[in-house]
Parts: sequence; structure tokens; C-alpha cells
Amino acid sequence: MTTGLIGRKLGMTRVFAEDGTVVPVTVIEAGPCRVVQVRAGGVQLGFGARRAIRTTKAELGHAKRAGLEAAPQVLREFPVAGDAPAPGSEVKVDIFAPGERVKVTGTTKGRGFQGVVHRHGFGGGPATHGNTRHRKPGSIGPGTDPSRVIKGKRMPGHMGAARHTELGLTVVKIDADRNLLFVRGAIPGARNGIVTVAKQGGPSRHD
Repeated sequence: MTTGLIGRKLGMTRVFAEDGTVVPVTVIEAGPCRVVQVRAGGVQLGFGARRAIRTTKAELGHAKRAGLEAAPQVLREFPVAGDAPAPGSEVKVDIFAPGERVKVTGTTKGRGFQGVVHRHGFGGGPATHGNTRHRKPGSIGPGTDPSRVIKGKRMPGHMGAARHTELGLTVVKIDADRNLLFVRGAIPGARNGIVTVAKQGGPSRHD
């Protein structure tokens, strides 16, 4: 059985626990995914369908070898626990269970070019008494030694639009009929963004 699925972030809402407490959740359209290829120790899953006019012959041939009519829109590879599913078979959201720990990987929202206050949380300079360096980074390195900017220095630049994995999330609810997965908390990415959901193999920072 595969340990993960490809999905699409639909947005956030809330559900009520049995004791009446409110639980903030992210709704993910997880699968169904078709098995495109079985490899050593893992399987390649496909999600969605790519339009024929945007499909190369190589992509179409790769999909047809698994018995698919159209090439998947997204391909991702996941490890396998136990017996691997057969090519062409379908993997659904029921591989997860309520209360299970998962990790979700997506692409964060792009914020464009940002300064150090927004990008890194710098405190900024004084706001009054004639100061004009309110949101500037300040000194970026000693002039005499080492006479250069140290690698990794936090500076202004492009923010967001990067791959990020959120660990230690809990599955709150599963709707197998509509292929919906309700995960407690927020996940990376914009609405309708592609994400991968995988079983949490080890401890996370939330443990």
C-alpha cells in the first residue's frame, strides 16, 4: 500500500468535535490517484488529467503503459508499505484514518520582492527623532574583517513560492464519497494549489 496521495487544497473551514470544541481544518481533495508506475520501493501516482493538446507523446505513452486514457496532470512518487499496488489501480483517500499524523507538502504563496522586516521579521529602526532607517536592514558585515558579506546573510529578496512541508498534522475527518480529507490546521499553498499528503513516518516538532 502506498503511504501518500496527491491532492488539491480547497480551503479552510471548521468542524465541531464531540465535546463541542471548534477545530480549524483545511479541506483537501485527496485523490483518487492512479498508479502509473511501480518502482523499487515506491510507486508513481498520477492526479488529474492533462488535455491532449498539452500532452507530449512520451507522456501519453507512459500513461498508456499503465492502462490510462490520458496523461495525468501531476506525477509524484511515494514509498510503499507492504505489497505494492498494480499499475493502473486506483488509490483513494481511505488509506488514511481519523487521528492519524500526516505531513503535507505544497508550494507557498508568492510574495514577490520583500524587505527584511516582512521577509525575516526584523524589528526595524527607531520610528521618531529624525531617524530615516525605519525598515532598512542596517549593517550587513564588518568592513575590516572579513571585508565581505557572509554567506546566508538575511537580506531583502524574493519571498515565498517555495516548496514547504508542514509536519505533525492530524487527520480530523475523512469523506470517502467525495474524496475529501480534513486536516487540522493550515497547510502551505494557495487555494486550488497542488499538495501531497503522506503518512508521518517519525516524530515532528509538535511531539
